[in-house]
Amino acid sequence: MVDAPKSEPTRARGRPKAWTDKTDQNTIKSLDRALDVLARLGDLEEATLSELASDLSQSPATVYRILTTFQSHGFTEFEAARQVWSVGAGAFLTGAKFLRRTSLVERARPHLRALMEQTGETANLGVAKDFDVLFLSQSETHHAIRAFFPPGTLSPMHASGIGKALLAQWSQARIEAMFTHRAPETFTDHTLVTPEALLRDLRDTRQRGYSFDAEEKNIGMRCIAAPVFDIYGEAVAGISISGPVARVTDAKVAEMGAAVRAHANALTHELGGVVLPPP
Repeated sequence: MVDAPKSEPTRARGRPKAWTDKTDQNTIKSLDRALDVLARLGDLEEATLSELASDLSQSPATVYRILTTFQSHGFTEFEAARQVWSVGAGAFLTGAKFLRRTSLVERARPHLRALMEQTGETANLGVAKDFDVLFLSQSETHHAIRAFFPPGTLSPMHASGIGKALLAQWSQARIEAMFTHRAPETFTDHTLVTPEALLRDLRDTRQRGYSFDAEEKNIGMRCIAAPVFDIYGEAVAGISISGPVARVTDAKVAEMGAAVRAHANALTHELGGVVLPPP
């Protein structure tokens, strides 16, 4: 008896098998039409229902259903006094996610590489996600003993160099709310787990322009980080270097901190952001 051939495991796909087929079956016509309406409204900046329908050669009833559907998601807005429609904040927020991914990560890469080469330690890029740091990118050192935070890694803000660099820009009320939301976990004897201890550390961070994680998450590892600001002077990301105590020594902290801060400020300027002076 001949054994039946074993079936291969199903692979995860980003497209169906027939994705190369360019016929209309691969598009949703109603969605395609709706996106045409949104794109045209963006071109016009604002328009009445009749103006938009006439411009697109579509029925007012169809365009109205599209506009109100987008409105429910914040993608369009309606001004009743003038009877005009415009693109809403929801569309901006969705687009901003793309800009953040392409602009922040791509622009940060040369800085991470240069920072790694300058200090000899692993350089990282991260953003706040609720009360954690989400690591987005990394440039690893060539040393055998090194820190490793692959993209997608989460780390509590209170025990992270990038986390503390971002927390230093928060209000005291917001920081206290973090403690209320989730009791900070103790990782080592150096972890700052009370509001008083953390606030003292954050005051020092603001004054010198960089944070210092002194074995607060992992014994034997240190991290130095600085914030990256947007056009409103709000901290939207942080870059850092991480390495063992044997290389990130007390004598080198100030020099390394200045390097991290310089690259964070340069990235801020490249993004069109504003670096605020220390209080």
